[in-house]
Amino acid sequence: MQTKPELDASYWSNRYQQKETGWDAGFITTPLEAYINQLASKDMAILIPGCGHGHEAEYLHKQGFTNVYIMDFAPEPLERFKSRNPNFEAEHLLQQDFFAETHFTFDLILEQTFFCALPKEMRPDYARRMFELLKPGGKLVGVLFSEEFETQGPPFGGTPPEYQAYFEPYFTFKVFEPCHNSIPPRQGREWFMILERRSKPQFIA
Repeated sequence: MQTKPELDASYWSNRYQQKETGWDAGFITTPLEAYINQLASKDMAILIPGCGHGHEAEYLHKQGFTNVYIMDFAPEPLERFKSRNPNFEAEHLLQQDFFAETHFTFDLILEQTFFCALPKEMRPDYARRMFELLKPGGKLVGVLFSEEFETQGPPFGGTPPEYQAYFEPYFTFKVFEPCHNSIPPRQGREWFMILERRSKPQFIA
């Protein structure tokens, strides 16, 4: 029986070193580009966790957003991002575990292929951590895969009803629907979300 890989920093570093980065489209994908293009405030605090090569952050940076942070377990993607964007604030490159303690909070967090990289048992913790990292009224925006995968992950698939159960205690759902502007390889396979942080969690007994 095939054993599950240990998805730690060494695992992800090795993936980058071996150039096994099939999740990387090589550019900002259409759903997040369209969302970013309608943002008015250039100084809002934005986090991109599990940023990979940071195409979303690079786009934001070039569009004049001044308070963007990127986070990754592995050093390689952060180093490559910095080499491409030497004027990006070094203090905004966060090499750390997403679940580790931090004093930062954000107005907006963008989700792009990070959720699907986590083992499924960590998804409730992901939803709770997003709540902790966002300011009251802050938003979690991005895309999730809307189907299960037959092969062992990462990436790990799922279904919208499953996702809704994780997020509902912490967020109100502004948009939660099939993604209409996915890039061609992902068309019909993505779910777009705009979730707004509740003032406090609401659990149903």
